Amino acid sequence: MKHQIPKGTFDILPTEPKPQNKWKEASRWHYLEETMRQLALDYGFQEIRTPIFEQTDLFIRGVGETSDIVSKEMYTFNDKGDRSMTLRPEGTASVIRSFVENSLQQLGSNQKFFYIGPFFRYDRPQAGRFRQFHQFGVEAIGQSSPEQDLEVIDMLFELYRRLGLKNLKVMLNSLGGHGTRQTYKEKLLDFLRPHFSSLSPESQTRFKKNPLRILDSKDPKEQALLLEAPTILDELDDESRTHFDALCRLLKIQNIPFEIESKLVRGLDYYNRTVFEITSDVLGAQNTIGAGGRYDGLTAMLGGPDLPSIGFSTGIERILQTMEGQNVSFPPPASPFVCLIPLGEKAKAACIKALYELRHGKTAAQLISAKKIQKALQAASDLGATFSVILGDEELSKGLVQVKNMKTRDSTEIKLEELTSFLSKNRNSE
Repeated sequence: MKHQIPKGTFDILPTEPKPQNKWKEASRWHYLEETMRQLALDYGFQEIRTPIFEQTDLFIRGVGETSDIVSKEMYTFNDKGDRSMTLRPEGTASVIRSFVENSLQQLGSNQKFFYIGPFFRYDRPQAGRFRQFHQFGVEAIGQSSPEQDLEVIDMLFELYRRLGLKNLKVMLNSLGGHGTRQTYKEKLLDFLRPHFSSLSPESQTRFKKNPLRILDSKDPKEQALLLEAPTILDELDDESRTHFDALCRLLKIQNIPFEIESKLVRGLDYYNRTVFEITSDVLGAQNTIGAGGRYDGLTAMLGGPDLPSIGFSTGIERILQTMEGQNVSFPPPASPFVCLIPLGEKAKAACIKALYELRHGKTAAQLISAKKIQKALQAASDLGATFSVILGDEELSKGLVQVKNMKTRDSTEIKLEELTSFLSKNRNSE
């Protein structure tokens, strides 16, 4: 029986044979993850790793019972102790749980974390959306200032800039505090009530449970209707308005292009004040490649001190597909520094000995066995080797090897005993 991968998942391969799926090649993931880790280091964020599954109640309380994630997308199961567990659908709730449980506030008033890993949602697979997907995210806990908002937004924008992405839009809004949302909720309900019968079934459900989510509707008729809806920006309390205006000024100073989008609310219930999305023109309907916002109060909701917090997450698959769609170049995959090519059984034994000496000396080396030397050299070239070492039984009897520079095509004959030092010297000179 031939087994198939579950729907909505994919393999990350050493080499992807299909040109349209090159984003699945492992070397591209390595490049992206290395860029993310360096970015996090530059901005002073430390890595945190949380379990892939948590108690289900964490996400119900943290993400919100009325969110799409909790209501219909989570992978939930009972373990052998009949406890309800859920594969993590997002990163923030787990990070805050860890922050509270481990009393990390004792380390200082401003804690900054990043994570990279897989997440899970039962969703309809489409371009940029999978049932197992991967995210890079950050959480900054302890600072309420607009300068902290700027750092997080700039960090996400800088990631895309380092990767060479183009045609990006930063969409920005403020949801205000609890009082703002309550006042706006009533005004939105008053506006929508006469149109209730024409709303989609999903929006009718949201009308009763969480009307702000109707602003996320992708239904063209509802989008047209919402153009006339009141905006939450008109209801901001003075503190939220001052915060939002200051953030807008800071973004302009940093030359980060942004648009204010008063219908932007994000899909998770814990957001307040600043919310933002960065979109691309490549992925169609799933055009958001990164997003985030403020979630002041979530630490207290999950049993810890009441601390202001802000973060973002960005989908690794969406970034890679956007880079591919915009023809952004990737660095070449890692290649061996040297390929050893034996011509004969005695030469093969000598090459195996040299192979491990080189590897133990931290020189990337491969052994290529081929009956024809030209075929072996072509294989070394395909691997991207800098040097090839050719050793035959006759040369071995003389204690000599032929070293070929694969870039210049020049060949040098040296003593076998000098091979390791010769290659080490050339490796260090690169």
